[in-house]
Amino acid sequence: MRINVGEVVTAMATPFNDNLEIDYGAAEKLANHLVDNGTDAVLVAGTTGESPTLTHEEELKLLKTVKNAVGNRAKLVMGAGSNSTQTAVEMSKKAEEAGADAILSVVPYYNKPSQKGLIEHFSQVAKATELPIILYNIPGRTGINMLPETIAELASRHANIAAVKQSNPDLDLVTEIAIKTPDDFLIYSGDDSLTLPMLSLGAYGVISVASHLIGKQIKQMITEFKQGNVKEAVQLQHKLYPMFKTLFIAPNPTPLKAALQEINLIKENVRPPLVVLSEEEKNKLRGVLNLNYA
Repeated sequence: MRINVGEVVTAMATPFNDNLEIDYGAAEKLANHLVDNGTDAVLVAGTTGESPTLTHEEELKLLKTVKNAVGNRAKLVMGAGSNSTQTAVEMSKKAEEAGADAILSVVPYYNKPSQKGLIEHFSQVAKATELPIILYNIPGRTGINMLPETIAELASRHANIAAVKQSNPDLDLVTEIAIKTPDDFLIYSGDDSLTLPMLSLGAYGVISVASHLIGKQIKQMITEFKQGNVKEAVQLQHKLYPMFKTLFIAPNPTPLKAALQEINLIKENVRPPLVVLSEEEKNKLRGVLNLNYA
C-alpha cells in the first residue's frame, strides 16, 4: 500500500468566528470530535474547508493546529493543490514541512489543461515531495475530467502518487481506474452517496463530508461490506442516504456548517461568496438531523 490514511477521511470544515476569522479553538474541538466518531484521517484545507477563501498561511496554521489537537490518533491530509503548478509544488513542500501525512492535489481548475498537461502538472508535484499524493478528480468544479489512462500513467511513473479521490458519478470510470492502476493504488469515493457503489467496484474508502455527523455509521457500512455482509451494508446506505443528499441542498459546506451549529460544534459562518442557509433550507436540514441513525 502506497498510502495509509484509513478508510474514512473527513474533509473538515473550517470554523469561523463572527468576524470570519478562523476559530482555531473550535477547529481543535471539531477535529477531536471527528477522530472520536469514526474518522481515520482529517483533511484540512479541502473544498469543505473553504480552501478557495483561505490564505496559504491560514491553511498551514490550521494543519498545525489540528495536528497538535489529534496527535497520533489520526492521520493528517492537507489540500495542497492549485491551478498554478508552481503554487501546487510550493504548497506540497510546505505541507510536508508542517507535518502532513499526505496531500490532496486537485486537477487544475479554470485553465482546462490537456491530459498531457495533467501528467506534467502532477509529475512536478510528485517530484517536489516525498509525501503520498491523493489526486482529486472533480470535473464539476474543475471543468475537465482526468481520464483513467492519465491516472494510471501517473501511478506507474511516480510511487508517491498513491490514490485518487474520484468525484465523478460515472461508475464505469471507477472500474476502469481499478483495472488500469496497480493493486496498491487506492480509489476513494469523493461523494458520500456513491461510497457503497464504488466499494463494489474496487474503491477503498471515502473522503467524506457526512462523517462530521455520522462517521461511525459510515465506517460501519464500509466494514460490513468488506466483511461480506452486503445486505447490512445496503441497509445502512439506505438509512444514511437522506443525510448524504441533504448536506448538498446548497453549496458545500453551507448545509454542513448549519448542521454543526445545530449540534453546538461550530458556528455556521461561511466566507463570501458563500452565504448561510435560509430558514426554509434549515428546516429541511433539521428534519434529517432528527432522524435516528443509531
